Amino acid sequence: MEGVETLAAEVGARIAELRRRRGWSLSEVARRAGLGKATLSELEAGRRNPTLETLFAVTAAMGFPLSAAIPGPASGDGVIEPSPEVSGRAVDAVLLERFDDADAITEIYRVRIRAGARQVSPAHAPGVREYLIVFSGTAEVGAVDAPFLVTAGEHGGWDASVPHVYAARGGPVEATLVMRYPA
Repeated sequence: MEGVETLAAEVGARIAELRRRRGWSLSEVARRAGLGKATLSELEAGRRNPTLETLFAVTAAMGFPLSAAIPGPASGDGVIEPSPEVSGRAVDAVLLERFDDADAITEIYRVRIRAGARQVSPAHAPGVREYLIVFSGTAEVGAVDAPFLVTAGEHGGWDASVPHVYAARGGPVEATLVMRYPA
């Protein structure tokens, strides 16, 4: 339980800092993210478990990449330790790496989409693209109004500036998700 509490506290502090950087009130971020003000307040205080859906909603509303709200991978002795797992209704994600360059911020996640589950993510900023490389299973991904299937050994990409879906067809899906945010 201590790991979850530590993660909640660290994520809450990061979200509060992002909100302060924007100069927005709790009410403004809550309204833009489609959350209750009390929910956001509890999240910032570290008293609420940060779900993947909530983190996507908050970071997208403020125009930040998801990795701005979660602890990044740690590196030591040449070995990279991934970030803690963040879970939602359908997807479990672990941030493996984040790259910042002059053109874009690129995030690489190991994801698992649970069998029979579906998650809708809010629109990201204009120009954000997502790519899924599937290792096992069949994923349904892409824009909510035009999803497509990606099977084991395939990859697909989509415009993430519109609401988009992640779902597993049949059994669970193991994959790598790459997210590119224009600089």
